[in-house]
Amino acid sequence: MEDRLNIILDQLKEKAVTKQEVYRDTLSFFEKTKKLAEEITLELAAKMKEVDEHVIVEFRDIGQFEFQVKFSADLLVFSMHSNTVIFPTEHVINKSPYILEDPSRRFFGAITVYNFLDDSLKYKRMNDPGYLVGRMFTNKDAHFYFEGVKQLNFLYPDVAQNKLSDGTIKVFVESCMMAALEIDSSMPPFEKEKVISVGYKLSQSMLGNVQKVGFKMSDS
Repeated sequence: MEDRLNIILDQLKEKAVTKQEVYRDTLSFFEKTKKLAEEITLELAAKMKEVDEHVIVEFRDIGQFEFQVKFSADLLVFSMHSNTVIFPTEHVINKSPYILEDPSRRFFGAITVYNFLDDSLKYKRMNDPGYLVGRMFTNKDAHFYFEGVKQLNFLYPDVAQNKLSDGTIKVFVESCMMAALEIDSSMPPFEKEKVISVGYKLSQSMLGNVQKVGFKMSDS
């Protein structure tokens, strides 16, 4: 019995303590990301107002684990996972000497960014998709790893050299915004929407399944 308890205690020391540390640090970085995103949004809104006051750019603080950035028809939803994660064994990050040197470095906090059409949420169009634009991972040493669409892919490939800072967080936010702006909305083929059900009509505030097309995540 005592041996099993010691094994459990050792596991808790190795994993649970590290996971709690990663969670606290990720929460702190998420708050920093939120603050920087708000600053970027305010600056962009002021500049855009001089060009066309009808183009809305705004920041929305949803809660501890989510905030949103709206610009024109696009909406980016930034979310922090409340649990720490590890990458699959075959993932390139697990082959890094930095990770192999200290297994506790393999635990990461995760921040994900999805792109929606703002009207999809505004009008509760339940069948409209959202697209994963990017993900930011950070460990107990504040080393980070980005992955996502081409605007994020290969920006900082070496986790051993990547230390989070205001500058890198700002790059992450702005790159996600650039990715969303590069993809325009598209109507699906005529044949796909030629017939709809009454149930579909009653569940939608407006008809016409406009979607974004063209997102492709990196293969890493």
